[in-house]
Amino acid sequence: MPLILGIETSCDETAAAVVEDVHEVRSSIVASQHDTHAPFGGVVPELAARDHVERIDTVIGDALAAAGTKPRDLDAIAVTVGPGLAGALLVGISAAKGMAVAAGLPLVAVNHLEAHIASNSIEHADFVPPAVVLLVSGGHTLLVHLTGERFTVLGETVDDAVGEAYDKVARFLGLGYPGGPVIDALARDAGPGPLDLPRAMMDGSYDFSFSGLKTAVVQAVKKADARGDRLDDAEVAAGFQEAAVDVLVAKTVAAVRDVGVDRCGVAGGVAANSRLRERLESEADSYGFALRMPSPGLCADNAAMVAAAADARVRDSEFDGLHVAAQPSLRLDGVWTRTRT
Repeated sequence: MPLILGIETSCDETAAAVVEDVHEVRSSIVASQHDTHAPFGGVVPELAARDHVERIDTVIGDALAAAGTKPRDLDAIAVTVGPGLAGALLVGISAAKGMAVAAGLPLVAVNHLEAHIASNSIEHADFVPPAVVLLVSGGHTLLVHLTGERFTVLGETVDDAVGEAYDKVARFLGLGYPGGPVIDALARDAGPGPLDLPRAMMDGSYDFSFSGLKTAVVQAVKKADARGDRLDDAEVAAGFQEAAVDVLVAKTVAAVRDVGVDRCGVAGGVAANSRLRERLESEADSYGFALRMPSPGLCADNAAMVAAAADARVRDSEFDGLHVAAQPSLRLDGVWTRTRT
């Protein structure tokens, strides 16, 4: 039963976790940088890297202490190498390399997107291929088909990721950063008539587009202001969220039915969105497929998912050397080093 330290610094969360045998999260420490970036309405790469440098040693130490673990007890260290911000990634990779050398531990390089998918394996022993996975976050919107130990990207965003659209709409409305949680909460307070906005379905494709939806929000608000008829923020938030969720759900259900699988997973920070979870649960009940979602705490960037993604490779002694480097534009490509149940 591998005992793995995971390290995650791909964007604005400094995280470390100790995970045993995929399913037992012995500790998970996440230091958020939201307060650092909130004044700018989004992540500033240079500030993110600086914060990681200041926090990484403490976060790793806290994760080991909370797990009651010494470095010598570990079987491996897993670290995110991409995709993400180059400077931020380098901080985590450097810390992982230094610790691996000091403790004589093997190193596993992990794809951040694969780690999000693996987050489902921590809590769901039956999350195994074949399956379709909707991966939604601030930087990514993907539909992935898992088959055996391989995956195929069925569709992806052609412009803004859905989480990015949430942030941009929230910034335009003056709601703060990050935008996802505040829009989700505000939408729940909306009346029965949310703002009606277009759905970019891109018929015949599993790809996504959300930049037009953001533009539609801006235009609707400005037109209302020009008429002297200011729109309620909750009404706008609910309209935007309903339009975004409609597209995500429609394409996910279509992929599940077209590919012919009976299992669907959801992952990424936007997977914590209450309306998305509610709608997908309803569709899963209607169409009879099994839906697996991480608990909200495992949806956002964390290091437990990084350790979980490395589990199968640690079992098979498939390690990476100290030559591993940051890969900011890393994509999902080919083999899924799936976790074992």
